[in-house]
Amino acid sequence: MAVYLDVVWLLNVCFDSLLLWLTAIMLKRDVVWWRVLLGAFIGAFLVVMMFTPFSTYVQHPVSKIMFSFLIVFVAFGFRRIQYFLENLFAFYFATFMVGGGMIAVHYFLQQQINIHDGVLTTHSLGVGDPVSWMFVLLGFPALWIFSRARINGIREKKLRFEHIIDVLIVFDGVPLQLKGLIDSGNQLYDPLAKAPVMIVETDKVKEVLPEELARHIPFETSMDWLHQAQLEKWAHRFRIVPYRVVGSEQRFLVAIKPDRIMLFYEQQWLEVEKGLVGLNETNLSVDGEYECIVHPKMVQMGKRITAS
Repeated sequence: MAVYLDVVWLLNVCFDSLLLWLTAIMLKRDVVWWRVLLGAFIGAFLVVMMFTPFSTYVQHPVSKIMFSFLIVFVAFGFRRIQYFLENLFAFYFATFMVGGGMIAVHYFLQQQINIHDGVLTTHSLGVGDPVSWMFVLLGFPALWIFSRARINGIREKKLRFEHIIDVLIVFDGVPLQLKGLIDSGNQLYDPLAKAPVMIVETDKVKEVLPEELARHIPFETSMDWLHQAQLEKWAHRFRIVPYRVVGSEQRFLVAIKPDRIMLFYEQQWLEVEKGLVGLNETNLSVDGEYECIVHPKMVQMGKRITAS
């Protein structure tokens, strides 16, 4: 069987470069391209050594571990032990993730067991088979792109969930527990009292609101409904907050002053003494991850609730 060592070497340089690049993406490392390429050259050199009289030594697990240390050191440098170990384990993870995915897809597509005339037969393609090489050339970049997309998706979701907190709002003695997203883009304030406004889905608070109020949301132009007898009890709670969306004219948002607003942030409950709840008629999160958007000022001005 003929082995084209130059092709094997080039493939390993490309694959090791992609794995190191994926490692840098996972850890948000700023790397120099020539260091990544040099680390890939070292990894490919290990494969070339397997076709020399030193193959017995380089195939030993200890030698492979030492080479991986050298690859990571050259590609990312050494600042401290923790930094180096993070790079090393992330490199292992990227290798196992992409390599394991290649093996899984390969065996998923292969039919290695046949039953003919009651006889069970198995077959396996060799490592030098042209079909398997074509599969590697096409499958590795595809799995690399897939892995990168999944890692970015996980990172985005992690950042979003780090800013999702428990919110407790009390209206007329009735508590409502919601999931809130702390969003720095929410800069709504009551123009008179300068109180920050939290945006809440109307459906989540409808059970504690007067029926007449829920029926007139979204607010348009007329304010006659505010003087109805059914809303006298709530008249002192109503606020009209103007806001503007990019590309549209100025609009108005109905806001209500609750009895209490409490936020569970950084393992402690905070009480917001000055805040409003703006009612939004549409769903804030398509997948239901949160039901309200918390004004960042509420977190800053919230006072910690003590046991007393």
